[in-house]
Amino acid sequence: MSKLTSRCGLALLSLMPLMSAAINAAEGREDIVVTAAREARPALETFGNTTRITDDRIDLLSAQHVHELGTQAAGTWITRGSGQENLTAMRSPVFTGPGACGAFLMMEEGIPLRPTGFCNVNQLFETPSELAASTEILRGPANALYGSNGLHGTLNVLMPEPGERPGWAGSLENGPDEYFRGRLAWDGQTGGFETSMGGLVDHYDGWRKSSGYDQQKGFLRMQRDDLRLGFTATNLNQDTAPLIRGEDAYKDNQARKSNLSPDAFRDADSQRFFAAWDIAPGQELKTYFRRSDMKFLQHFLPGEPTEKNNQFSGGFLWTTWRDLLGGTLTAGLDAELASGELEEKQDQDLGPDSNRPTGTHYDYDVWSAMAAPYAQLEIPLSDRWTAQAGVRLEYLRYDYDNQSLDGNTRDDGTTCVDGCLFFRPSDRTDDFLEAAPNLGLLFRIDEFSSAWATLTRGFRAPQATELYRLQNGQSVDDLDPETIDSLEIGWRRSQGPGALEISGFAMQKENYIFRDADGLNVSDGKTEHLGVEVQASINLDSGWYAGLAGTWAKHTYDFDRPLAAGESIRSGDDVDTAPRTLATTRLGFQRGPGLAEFEWVHQGDYYLNPSNTADYDGHDIYNFRSRWRLTDDWALAFRVRNLINKRYADRADFAFGSYRYRPARGREFFFEVAYRLL
Repeated sequence: MSKLTSRCGLALLSLMPLMSAAINAAEGREDIVVTAAREARPALETFGNTTRITDDRIDLLSAQHVHELGTQAAGTWITRGSGQENLTAMRSPVFTGPGACGAFLMMEEGIPLRPTGFCNVNQLFETPSELAASTEILRGPANALYGSNGLHGTLNVLMPEPGERPGWAGSLENGPDEYFRGRLAWDGQTGGFETSMGGLVDHYDGWRKSSGYDQQKGFLRMQRDDLRLGFTATNLNQDTAPLIRGEDAYKDNQARKSNLSPDAFRDADSQRFFAAWDIAPGQELKTYFRRSDMKFLQHFLPGEPTEKNNQFSGGFLWTTWRDLLGGTLTAGLDAELASGELEEKQDQDLGPDSNRPTGTHYDYDVWSAMAAPYAQLEIPLSDRWTAQAGVRLEYLRYDYDNQSLDGNTRDDGTTCVDGCLFFRPSDRTDDFLEAAPNLGLLFRIDEFSSAWATLTRGFRAPQATELYRLQNGQSVDDLDPETIDSLEIGWRRSQGPGALEISGFAMQKENYIFRDADGLNVSDGKTEHLGVEVQASINLDSGWYAGLAGTWAKHTYDFDRPLAAGESIRSGDDVDTAPRTLATTRLGFQRGPGLAEFEWVHQGDYYLNPSNTADYDGHDIYNFRSRWRLTDDWALAFRVRNLINKRYADRADFAFGSYRYRPARGREFFFEVAYRLL
């Protein structure tokens, strides 16, 4: 065991008794969460883990990147990419390539950000999380109330409801490398509706060469009687700095600021609208429309092809809650239609012997239809015991239309020397039908604590890019839906100013699709996942407060297979990019108008390739945050990220025969002035 791992474990063990003692000494309290049950309910009555990041925490973090929100939740690592890009891990390794986005269900107001089968690994920049009222994270597969993509975790961004923050609020923030942010929000009455709206504008020149961005985000929420309306729009224009190459290159000051692909970019915009009605007592209907458009240079691939994709979709979520057998039945139907397009072209000529030719690699349209009925029953077995049983049946159909030549030729019909890498199937339709059951037991130990055990199956159908953006030697018929079976046991206590939750899990996944170190797709993998997570917080009357999000987890392969370039997967080896330890610990003091907080973020070491021959040592960084209220309305904030100016990597990997790193920023100072904290 490394010194870092030992230090992390000792910190967790030393803080937990102090927090538990403080919680036991306090009066009762009630934490309310909404995602797990599709309705507001006390956390102590919730089956399974849940983490809620509140508006106070979101305000204090003032996250420049969603990575900073992710560190607040146990078992979660949202890696920081260039600009606003990210890769996600929730109770999992960090996934890249095919299926990376399909492993997680990302939502806003309980509605998935993207249609089923059309996710994007960076889709979290399509949420106005910087303006959110709260963010809830559920780790592990979702229950019957949620469908495809909730394999390893669910993240739900909840925006301010009308009436929560009356009047105007705003802030201006300044940081290094010409970073500027303005936020503005308003809550009041308009046209007979209670209305809440907000927006932000960001500008950043980037700390690496040609790595700046401009982004704009906004939301609108309106409510009258039983009708609720919502609209969200985002726009991002960024210059992208790729990974740097060479062992430990992130430690070299010149290399870490370089950009060998100065023309790399990402332009993306999205719009979402929903209308929700309480159509009868115990019944809700949400209808929605979504659109997204993206164009970017794939700087992470040889030849750096350009991809353009867009999606338009609409659907509804109908949910009913009924008394049944002395308990509560939650049932409903989710349905949607979607249309998506994707085009990939390469301008770089890699030579006559390359299997990655210039010209069009892919050009296709896909229509999809999804329908999913579900039901989940919770029945009290006694005053303290409650049982849960649910099942979801989900049908997904794709109708694929290839706009380019079938097969794996160049776009002019000629062949590559050893066969072109890219394979385009003929026009076809594909259907998937999956059933996902879940069982659970909840035990109310006393007024302040509960324990649970759950058995859950999660699933996701193959994404459109996995089915129709194939490589030579692959076939659509080789791809089956991924499934994951999870056993979780946990205990939580919520009392007075404190809360403590501990959960343990064991999961097994089949039909895992991933990309190896040479960028080649691998299908039909199997993995196992085992771990323990701790989430704790305490706020004392003296003004001191503390928080902890800690994880130990082991993610391993459960199959043997030779890969390209002499690599091989062996059962029992660690899945690459899967630290065994993650932890965030904070200690703060708030008295009168002032607040000061120190935070320690720990990431353990991890392997960089499937054969476990290259690794990254992990890191520890420290942050400082402070705020001073000048008046009841005005406040100043000061933040320092990476206090000790540590040189580390936001993410490391080993691909195409070399070490690659996403170098992290050095020490940064941020100043903010706020009117009526958002």
